[in-house]
Amino acid sequence: MSEMIRVTLPDGSAREVARGTTPAQIAADIGPGLAKAALAARIDGELFDIMRPLEADTSLSLVTGRDEADALELARHDYAHVLAEAVQRLFPGTQITFGPATADGFYYDFAPTAEHGPFRDDELPLIEEEMRRIIAADKALRREVWERDDLIARWQADGETFKAEWAAELPEGDEISVYWSGDDWMDMCRGPHLASTGKLDPAAFKLTRVSGAYWRGDQKNAQLSRIYGTGWLNRKQLAEHLVRLEEAAKRDHRKLGQEMDLFHLQQEAHGSVFWHPHGFIVWRELEAYMRRAIDAAGYREVKTPQVMDARQWEQSGHWGKYRENMFVIPDEVPNTEDEGPIISDEAEWMALKPMNCPAHVLIFRQGIKSYRDLPLRLYENGCCHRNEPHGALHGLMRVRQFTQDDAHIFCREDQIVDEVRSFCALADRIYKDFGFSYAIKLALRPEKRFGSEEMWDKSEDELRNAVVEAGLATGDYGWEELPGEGAFYAPKLEWHLTDAIGRTWQVGTIQSDRVLPDRLDASYVGEDGERHRPVMLHRAIFGSYERFIGILIEHFAGRFPTWLAPVQAVVATIVSDADDYAKDAVAQLTAAGIRADNDLRNEKINYKVREHSLAKVPHLLVVGKREAEEGTVAIRTLGQDGQRIMPLAEAIAMLKGEATPPDLRG
Repeated sequence: MSEMIRVTLPDGSAREVARGTTPAQIAADIGPGLAKAALAARIDGELFDIMRPLEADTSLSLVTGRDEADALELARHDYAHVLAEAVQRLFPGTQITFGPATADGFYYDFAPTAEHGPFRDDELPLIEEEMRRIIAADKALRREVWERDDLIARWQADGETFKAEWAAELPEGDEISVYWSGDDWMDMCRGPHLASTGKLDPAAFKLTRVSGAYWRGDQKNAQLSRIYGTGWLNRKQLAEHLVRLEEAAKRDHRKLGQEMDLFHLQQEAHGSVFWHPHGFIVWRELEAYMRRAIDAAGYREVKTPQVMDARQWEQSGHWGKYRENMFVIPDEVPNTEDEGPIISDEAEWMALKPMNCPAHVLIFRQGIKSYRDLPLRLYENGCCHRNEPHGALHGLMRVRQFTQDDAHIFCREDQIVDEVRSFCALADRIYKDFGFSYAIKLALRPEKRFGSEEMWDKSEDELRNAVVEAGLATGDYGWEELPGEGAFYAPKLEWHLTDAIGRTWQVGTIQSDRVLPDRLDASYVGEDGERHRPVMLHRAIFGSYERFIGILIEHFAGRFPTWLAPVQAVVATIVSDADDYAKDAVAQLTAAGIRADNDLRNEKINYKVREHSLAKVPHLLVVGKREAEEGTVAIRTLGQDGQRIMPLAEAIAMLKGEATPPDLRG
């Protein structure tokens, strides 16, 4: 066997190096600047440690700080390991479990000693200082491969019962890697990692909070302490992130929802929203907007039952996948003696629907469908229920009861690409009406799935081709393919919106599904007179009204565009002599279709201005004796300095234009 291997670089050049050469050595051969900047390597496309020996011919590219996504992933993974080492140094006897990188940082789950109990937020500064000492020590991060039984024995000897349990479940014969930090601390990890702790910036991370967690996410297991942190490549990035966090806190939809009297949540209805009048105006405006959009796009609106027989969910495949997240209801036989319901041993089981798709298939199956009837686009503002854990609930963003802007397109094979392309155009118009930019991603087949490989190949290609034909599979739209992230029955396109402060939200989807029509026996009569299966395109744009409203509140910081604002204008008086004029102005505004109130209170005008600004009213029309005599108003617009004086009729025309939804403007 040759002792030399061939390494091909990104520019197409190649070099012969000795087997066992590391990417770090190749970087040093290219130049000292690259040697200093290189953090890791991509070997045949896969991310590897820069100190890992090369064993065969390969293509290689070096990762530097300019490759921000890869560099951040590495740094955050390292910060998590440094956190775990620091905690075990400070609190001997603490057991380690897992510590992944996250979208903006990292966390690690610990099992504290009984004597210490759960970790506290006030201990985070102490842990941060220990982390900085480990980083300053510039400890080498060294990879080793262990035999499974040896590793289990090591973990057991060290009292690491959680790690031992996890190692015992790994398949025999699998390569199990561990990483040493220097010579005195290790963790089980697939890697990769930076070359040493000193590659981290000690001023570019911050521990943010402590929360409870469960071993392997199961409430039946031991409770752990989870320490969260945010980690970056340099202190500037951290500072920018902390500013974003501060801004996000100001925009928190739960806080603004209370201040603006939009909605509330309470324990008597965990995970369900109480919409107040002002909040429900926003809902109704969105619902009307979406209804106009889907009517124009040729959808037919339907309404389906909330409760369906469990056998339907078994047949669809959802029972096996989502049973634990479904609210299940037994048939109840009333007890004539008023001692409560009796559930018989032979009772049939029902479930509150967690999604609308099986019900739409049942509508499709009513009557014989011809190929001429397709595509058939069924739309529903469908209320669904999912039994989310209490700890996972989060304001409007994650609830138990939600309403989807849900639709299913039943179509022929030859119609799929056109339908997906049309949906892309519809989603594009809608997201732009709300001021969002977005990225499109294709989530590919997961490991556990229904259907044949041929079916998945075809479904993935159809979605990919539709995006290409729509001109959206480009860098401008953040096009990316996500292996393993599709649903168990279909690949899906995902729309990731970017909000006003740079956060992303996965909202819209369209899925190309051949599984459910087959499992639920949906068919149409083709041109050949034979039965054929339709393809079912699952699609949504808002995702759910609850979550989309939460996103809008934070995107606009509560300052809705005038057409969405619950109150679009308030006419406020300076003196009581203008009360009648203010009332007449509100009547004229209301007649023009503008949601308007008046404020006739005996308060100073500056107080009124401040109060309505906090309520996020887009326009305040101030009137006094002079304005009443001249038929004018002084308009103060939220977010702008000063005021404009104009005739009332002109102000009404201006506000009517702003109050018109964007899809209805000329």
